This record gives sequence, structure tokens and C-alpha cells, in this order.
Amino acid sequence: MIEHWSRMLFLRPGIADVIDIAVVAFIIYKLFTLAQGTRALQMMMGFVVLVIAAYATKLLRLEALNEIFQAGQLVWVIAILVIFQPELRSGLARLGRTPVLKLLVKGEESPVVSEVVKAANQLSKDKRGALIAIQREAGLMEYVESGKPLHAEVSAELLSTIFAPYTPLHDGAVIIDGNDIVAAACILPLTQFPVYDSSIGTRHRAAIGLSEETDAIVVVVSEESGNISLAVEGRLVKNLSPEQLTERLEHLTAARSLI
Repeated sequence: MIEHWSRMLFLRPGIADVIDIAVVAFIIYKLFTLAQGTRALQMMMGFVVLVIAAYATKLLRLEALNEIFQAGQLVWVIAILVIFQPELRSGLARLGRTPVLKLLVKGEESPVVSEVVKAANQLSKDKRGALIAIQREAGLMEYVESGKPLHAEVSAELLSTIFAPYTPLHDGAVIIDGNDIVAAACILPLTQFPVYDSSIGTRHRAAIGLSEETDAIVVVVSEESGNISLAVEGRLVKNLSPEQLTERLEHLTAARSLI
């Protein structure tokens, strides 16, 4: 009777068990979110298959295969650190930029917003077209690989130079991750929904398209009018002043919310 009662108690999850499961589920969800849109997702699935295979060999008592998997455990850990090094670095950087930690630790303000706004304002005055995508949670590696890698610190001068007419990198989008310009001349997906505004060109359609497929923030400068627009979550806000652009970018990069 006592043994039966102890088994029943074991099957009843407590508050600590619920919290434990919720935290693990959240961590797994965040890992897949960070890997979304990158080759890391496919590699992550490959590791999941290997883990399942390792447990299967143990359950089926396939001694030779089990020994191979056991011997390779240390190699797997090192391989994970090497293969996922860019994603781990990016993930730790994003963790450090979370609002909760910002309340506990007062860090330096990111220069990205001010540099992007300064560049957009100058490009607007010169009527030079530009397309600048700022990565948030969802990875943009698929689009980074379509352009030319840079890995340079964000600056208004560099952005203005990239979008100068007739330069090799001016035709396409710049992608920013953290404080770095990771690539230029990137090809973005055009929106698949009908656009009835005749003033919206290819750059604006590409900005909307990327914001539909990811949570990226996309700044657009029109070559024809010089107007500055902002695309996020499939919506486009047009004719923004530098002050309005600054306010929206600061809000979006800090709170990761919608327009």
C-alpha cells in the first residue's frame, strides 16, 4: 500500500517540475528561433538525429554502435562549439541586450540606431536609394549568403559609401546584426501580396517581403523622392522624418515590438 502511494506521488508533478519543464521548453524554443533562417537549423536537426540514434543503440543493445557513440561524445561537444560558434556568439550578444538585463546593468547605448538614421538622412538628401535590414531574433543567414560578406562596424559613412551610385555593392540590401554590417548587396524576397500604391518600387517591395518572412526591421530610402520608410511585420510606414525614424528604431530594437 505504501509502495503504491509512493508511486502515485511520483506521478504527480509539483510546481518545481512544471517550472523545470517550462524552462527547458523555452530554451529549446529560443534555440530553434535563433537558428531559424540559417544553416545551423539543419545541422541542429542532424545532431538531434544522432542523439536519437545513440539512445536507440543503447535500448536495442547494439554494443558496437553504442561504443562508437559513447566514444564520440566529447567530439560532439567540441563539434557543437565549433560549428555553432557564430550562432552562440550572436545568441549571447542578444541575451546581453534583453530589457531585463538592461534594468539590472546600465550599459552603453547601441550606436546602430544613430548611425543608421544619420546615413538614411544623408542618403535622403542626396536622393540615393538604400535598403538596410536590421536583424532581430530570426536569423538572416539565407539572405546574407546571397550578398558579399563585410563584417564591419556600423557607421553612417560606410553605409553612405556602400549606397553610392555605380559602386559594386550599391545594388541590393545591407544586413546589420548587432553592431556589425555583416553583408551588402544582398537579395531580399519581394512581397507576394498585391501592392496598389504606385509609389512603392522594388526596394519597398523587398523591404515588405523580408519583414513578412522574418522579424527584421528594414529601412528604405527612395531614389526617386528621397523619402524614408520603415518596414516591419509586413507593414510599411512611409515619409518618416529622422526624428520619427529614430524613435521607432529605438522602440523596435529595445522592445522587439511592432510599429
